[in-house]
Amino acid sequence: MSQNPSAPQRLYLMQVGSVPEYQIPIVCYLVQTGDRKNILIDSGLPEIIPEDASEFENGQDVIQQLASIGLKPDDIDTVISTHYDGDHAGRHASFTKAQYVVQRVHHLDAATNPRYAAIRLQWDQPMERIRLVDGDTELLPGLELIETSGHVLGHQSVLVRLPKTGAILLTIDAVPFRAGWTRDKQDDVTDPDAKAIRASTIKLLDRVEQKHVGLVIFGHEEEQWKTLKKAPAFYE
Repeated sequence: MSQNPSAPQRLYLMQVGSVPEYQIPIVCYLVQTGDRKNILIDSGLPEIIPEDASEFENGQDVIQQLASIGLKPDDIDTVISTHYDGDHAGRHASFTKAQYVVQRVHHLDAATNPRYAAIRLQWDQPMERIRLVDGDTELLPGLELIETSGHVLGHQSVLVRLPKTGAILLTIDAVPFRAGWTRDKQDDVTDPDAKAIRASTIKLLDRVEQKHVGLVIFGHEEEQWKTLKKAPAFYE
């Protein structure tokens, strides 16, 4: 059976910054399809980090990372916004030719939530360029968005199926660290979103079993990140 030309062919992993004190990587991803579409997943830290986020440190930003594989911002067709936190949506405004894809409930919440105000100029793009989705969505054959509220309302993880590697799950901040990848109860009663975080973790664990996922990439896991291929290398 021939490969669907719109399906993913390559997945690039890019580290664009860090939280030096805790050695936490800040990352973005790029999916390239068989018909030469470029789909960016998150855009990393803003060029100028806000004073109240001084724990973050920029590295080789997403624009530089893309340049290393021969791409310019205008080459990006789609930006998947997993959520609008400053370390995930900080360079959204650079991609002026792209369509943005975000969970409807997250975009609506961001309109009045002070959590996202510092980088509003990045994520608050013209509505004709924003595609709002509701829940789990097959964006194209082999690329699925999975609604995983908990870290924030309307957070989404991403499942990518590649020709050789097979299925790869990007948990993003639904499960940022390997320690949270468990069915065991870990609820912190001081966390008002603990129940939703647990539900989303179980949902992803189930999806891994159902979809025969061979590689799970956690959102900010330093030890795992050291072992993974990074751009300009790629998974295929």
